[in-house]
Amino acid sequence: MEVWMLWVVAGVICIIIEIFTPGFFFMSLGVSAIITGLLALFIEPVYWHFIIFILVSFLLFLNLKKLGKKLISDKSKPTNVSALIGKIGKVTKKIPIDGKGYVKIGGEEWPAMEIDNREVEVDSKVIVKNIDGNKVIVEKK
Repeated sequence: MEVWMLWVVAGVICIIIEIFTPGFFFMSLGVSAIITGLLALFIEPVYWHFIIFILVSFLLFLNLKKLGKKLISDKSKPTNVSALIGKIGKVTKKIPIDGKGYVKIGGEEWPAMEIDNREVEVDSKVIVKNIDGNKVIVEKK
């Protein structure tokens, strides 16, 4: 088997390993090995192959790491009931001490409990601090 083929086979193996181990490390090695293999068709001394491989691996690793951070970054917004946390609501049914009342948040009414088990009167403004099952845990504003 020729040297360029060994580089390409090593590159393909690294890319396959990357599928099972995320992090872009093996991807940069695999792509570098394939590039080195293609350049090995034109460059004869083997020590140049290793120099090319190391340089290309380093450059790809730095750039793929930046790309990976962009792809993996969590820019998502909370959805469903998690989106209620931080919202302001109005008490529609009194929240008794250690009891459950009702709060209107964005046009919907939710069962609610006060975070410190205090009483909250009707028409009081509250802020949603947490969710517990189907109840919102609120704090008087």
